[in-house]
Amino acid sequence: MAKIRGRRVKKSEDSKNENQDIDQNYQDVQDKEQKDQSIDSSSTAFFGLVDSNELTYFHQAEQTLNLNTFSTPEESELFVNSVFEEARGKELKLVTNQICSKLMERLVLNSSQAQVYQLYHAFEGRFYDLSRQKFSSHVLETFLVRCAALIEKEMLSNNNLNDENDEDDEDDDEFEEISMEEMFIKIISEFLPHLKQMINDRYATHVLRIALLVMTGKELPSSTESNSILRSKKSKIARKMIEIKDSKDYQKNFQVPTSFKDELRKLLQIFNKNETCESLRELAINKVTSPVIQLFIQLEGIVDRDRTIWSSIFNGDNEAADPKQREKEGAFVEYLLSDQVGSHFLQNSIENQKVKSVERIYNSYMKEKLVKLAKRETTGVYVVECMMAKLKSTQQMEILDLLVPVMNELIVNNIDIGGSIIDCSARNDNYLKESIIDKFIDFFNKGNNNNDLFENILKLSESTLFSTKDDWPTSEERRRALFFEKLIEYDQEKILHIAVTKILEFDEATLIKFCKHGVFSHIIENVLKLRESLNIVERKTLLNKLIGHECCNIVELACNSTASHIIDALWMFTFKLNMFKERIARTLLQNSEVVKSTIYGRMVWKNWNMELYTRKFNDWKWIVKEEEQKYEEEKQAKKKELEESNSSFNASGKRGRQGDNVNSDGKPKRRRR
Repeated sequence: MAKIRGRRVKKSEDSKNENQDIDQNYQDVQDKEQKDQSIDSSSTAFFGLVDSNELTYFHQAEQTLNLNTFSTPEESELFVNSVFEEARGKELKLVTNQICSKLMERLVLNSSQAQVYQLYHAFEGRFYDLSRQKFSSHVLETFLVRCAALIEKEMLSNNNLNDENDEDDEDDDEFEEISMEEMFIKIISEFLPHLKQMINDRYATHVLRIALLVMTGKELPSSTESNSILRSKKSKIARKMIEIKDSKDYQKNFQVPTSFKDELRKLLQIFNKNETCESLRELAINKVTSPVIQLFIQLEGIVDRDRTIWSSIFNGDNEAADPKQREKEGAFVEYLLSDQVGSHFLQNSIENQKVKSVERIYNSYMKEKLVKLAKRETTGVYVVECMMAKLKSTQQMEILDLLVPVMNELIVNNIDIGGSIIDCSARNDNYLKESIIDKFIDFFNKGNNNNDLFENILKLSESTLFSTKDDWPTSEERRRALFFEKLIEYDQEKILHIAVTKILEFDEATLIKFCKHGVFSHIIENVLKLRESLNIVERKTLLNKLIGHECCNIVELACNSTASHIIDALWMFTFKLNMFKERIARTLLQNSEVVKSTIYGRMVWKNWNMELYTRKFNDWKWIVKEEEQKYEEEKQAKKKELEESNSSFNASGKRGRQGDNVNSDGKPKRRRR
């Protein structure tokens, strides 16, 4: 799935004026979103209160699991088993209690198969009610993820899984009467009669999305990251406050039985029943229901070749549709391109569609006003970036032809579009590369020739680099640093050398801070990885700057959590400069007690093979020589493969003289019509 992005709330005056031209049919949508999100207006079910004695016990158990002070895994397992026994028969009121629901979620993360069966029988017939409750919905999400892991385990053991924790309880035989596959299908069957209500419920919608991902074997997203399909920024902050971390079951794909495909088909058929084009479009632009519709559009291709939901919303691929339908579709797409929820829906939807379907949307509604859309910093620009990655090569170059001339206007308040333009150009054999680089240099140097590009991209003077409060790097610093890294890698003739020149101008204190910075340090790492683009003089000068006078910087950097990665990178950067490599190794050895006193220093010690350097120096030198030879062999192999590829093109007559129509990377140059 596409990552959920943050959006600035503030809109420009231009976008406000543009919104006035949107079809009146969609003007009242934002007001409707303030109404009750649930179709079923009845109150959620009540399962009783936890008495004070129980609350005290379960609260202490939750704190114990949170601290995780168990000396052995067996001790932790025994504690979890005892809490499960204490919770038997009280599960429903525990999961709906604010304090005890945290405990139940921790228990689920550490549960065995028998304990999952215990919870299933406790929840049976109540899964829909629990999904609509604020606290129990989180427990259900975790429960479904745990089920996914056990379903795969059951499949791999040919439905003959022996539980790791054999229980003496007689009820275990009852719990194991059905398979995990059958159990999950029964849970889905409880959801199906209430599908429309779940889509519109702000808590149940998250449970439904997890169930869909489990059914289709898709990656189960993190429950703590805001860039996942489940978590907004607000939800991520709340999740961190309860200090529940993901288990090993998250951010993984699990195998699922073929019967789940039939369940998905049944679910989509129930959803599509009685839905019209207008009702689907309303769901697509509603902030609660839109993520579910996006997921439906992504998954429906698995069981529905006609892609019914996409075709209903966007009139299919029928070019000869009724003019009135085309007019309504055009108004709807224009609304999507101007609305934050709508543009997010359109972006994620086209990422999972056939190129033919995306081309029709682009040619019909976006091509003629692409620059105008790219200037919509909080809405349309995200769809334009998606189009740049999704469309065919010729259309990507058309987009570059339109955006590159006005690129400096676009990146004033949105530097991310600059990164998308670089990626698009790189995918198309560095198309318009010189123009793009010249415009970046002119924009960030502000028309001067004083090489302020480094400062103006990263805004070092306003950053946390010189903060005395040890502030964490900001999101803006991350965006700018990532953009600069991409720019350095894209152009290793001008930008890379500008970056190296600026790094060499740093005084020692600033350079140390830069290397220790959580974001900016990656820029130096990136420069070190591109050593082939630097001449021998630049490499030596940069090495002298980094290691300091008499290698005084090495130990300080090696013992830092961030800067230690730079010392690791120097191992490769000093290839064919063994005098520098030995100077660094000798410094690490002379300060071995300090270096090995920190976990980061110990990692540097290991990566530099210092134990071998200490005991068998000649063997250490032999390892260095072997790695250099291996690197040269791989380099020559790639060069030979490239030459053979060029000669095969010439022999087949697909090219003229060798090199006339070939780029530096061996790919054929593209022609413009």
